[in-house]
Amino acid sequence: MKINDIYNSIYELINLSNIDSSVIGYSTFNRPIIAFHIGSYDGKQMFMEGGIHAREYLSTLFLIEEIKYLNDLFINNKLVGGYYVVPMVNPDGIALVLDGESSVDCEIQREILKLINNGNDFSLWKANGLGVDLNVNFNAEWGKGDQNLFCPSSGNFVGYYPESERENRVLIQYCKNINPDITISWHTKGEIIYYGFYTLSAVSLERDLKIATKISKVNGYPVVKTQGSVGGFSDWVSLNLDVPAYTIEIGNANIPHPLGIENLETVFNQNKDVPIVALNQV
Repeated sequence: MKINDIYNSIYELINLSNIDSSVIGYSTFNRPIIAFHIGSYDGKQMFMEGGIHAREYLSTLFLIEEIKYLNDLFINNKLVGGYYVVPMVNPDGIALVLDGESSVDCEIQREILKLINNGNDFSLWKANGLGVDLNVNFNAEWGKGDQNLFCPSSGNFVGYYPESERENRVLIQYCKNINPDITISWHTKGEIIYYGFYTLSAVSLERDLKIATKISKVNGYPVVKTQGSVGGFSDWVSLNLDVPAYTIEIGNANIPHPLGIENLETVFNQNKDVPIVALNQV
């Protein structure tokens, strides 16, 4: 699989009836970041994102299939509310994982990335094209995480300041524009549902746990309260929007990264109804 294969699958979604799509911004290396809306604009609205960690591109593949599934339900009048989806937040990083250094046009930047990565095998790369881990770059207790790094790396580098990365700013602006009622960030791996940023009130935590428990009944994943992890998208949502925000890790923990398309059928069948159940609880 190559980055162009994923983009081709995303572009195919644009041609489906009843789906709205837009380019909401561009990555550091100028790849389009594309958003979709499925369902009605009336009623409660969910936002979902995937592919924020490069090696976790299975989350992007899952969301591509989920968009098709939700749209089929909408066409058949079986969907309530609406769903905003950005399936691939970090296309530059995913391109590195799938296509290697050839995905980077600038020769100097290619050499820098190989130096950061200690070689040209980018299969375990998490960060964006500048070596910043996008899911620790949000302004939500930025730089205070247990595993944070403070120089460019294949993963966990927080960036030089909060929301330094173009991809994060695109996501933030889009979320502010749509003002969702609930969000889900899809990651790999571990089959876990994370909830609960530590700044939330007891009332909000109870609300979020209740919904997480409903999600767990669908996919069978255990519910875990977030500990020691800050600066992520779900953390930003909790801190700034105070709506339920979940990070769901799909894929068996025993399978080594990166989890590829051969795992898609399993994770899709486990999670296809999670967004519907979650939104119905809001």
